[in-house]
Amino acid sequence: MILTDRMLEQAFADGKLKIEPYDGQCIQPASYDLGVGSQAITSSSRRKIDVKADGFVEIDAGDFAIVVTEEVITLDNQHVGRFGLRSVWARRGLIATTGPQIDPGFSGRLKVGLTNLSSKKIALSHLEHFLTVEFHHLSEPVKMPYSGPYQKQTTLSPEDLSAVLDREVMSLSEMNQTLRTLSSSVSSLEENVKSMRDSIKSMQWVVGLGIAFIGIGIAFIGTVVALK
Repeated sequence: MILTDRMLEQAFADGKLKIEPYDGQCIQPASYDLGVGSQAITSSSRRKIDVKADGFVEIDAGDFAIVVTEEVITLDNQHVGRFGLRSVWARRGLIATTGPQIDPGFSGRLKVGLTNLSSKKIALSHLEHFLTVEFHHLSEPVKMPYSGPYQKQTTLSPEDLSAVLDREVMSLSEMNQTLRTLSSSVSSLEENVKSMRDSIKSMQWVVGLGIAFIGIGIAFIGTVVALK
């Protein structure tokens, strides 16, 4: 059963769901909006970004990013969460590449993989709402609540950084940059070839003119000799 706005308010009041910091204005008809946290990393920057200090994280066209939410979420053993991008960001070309489920018993900040499929840079401001989470009440508590590697994590881990920094293939943004550089090099080469062709044509014209003058000179000499 998906929790409605009234049910969400009651679940938060009873402590079955916890979001810190909590803001009642973030409750939607059947979900809760989450904001951009203070840490992120992108495949083009290749470094951990202090989003709070910079004010935003910029995701290049074709770029991959991991963004940490501002809020810490804690679920009891009888609730599960499902999250996705807010539609405003999906319409701009962002997609979430992280598994959308938050298991019962989880506690921590969400680390969301984002890919920019548009042709323009997209900037996410610190605390800007970019995710929305719907919560489901289960018919009974789970036997084995979540206890995986992301439990209690609130910051980017070395593994998160390695996922971006140690990849063996180029990101789409790097491929785009490489293609732009290659295109520029090809254009420059075409200009050089055109310039060489123009130079060769000029040389051919000069050589042809010189041969013509030589021919005239030889004919003139032959005429003079004949007259003698």
